[in-house]
Amino acid sequence: MPAETSSRAAQIDSIVRERLVCPQDQGPLLDAGNELYNPRMRVAYRIDGDGIPVMLADEARSVDEAEHERLIG
Repeated sequence: MPAETSSRAAQIDSIVRERLVCPQDQGPLLDAGNELYNPRMRVAYRIDGDGIPVMLADEARSVDEAEHERLIG
C-alpha cells in the first residue's frame, strides 16, 4: 500500500478550508497534519479518516506549551 503523501488537513477542499473557522472564537485555524489547530485557544480539532474535520468544541484536544511551540514553529 503506498504511503500517504499529504496530511488530512492538506487534502481538504480549498474552498471548504477557506471557510473553516474555530467554533469557539470564529478565528482562523492552522493546518497541523491530521488536525486543525487554534493557536489562540491552544486546541486542536481532529480530521477523521474520511477527511471530515470534527469541529465540535467538546471534542477539541488541548495542546500543551511544547506542542504549541512546535505547531506554530
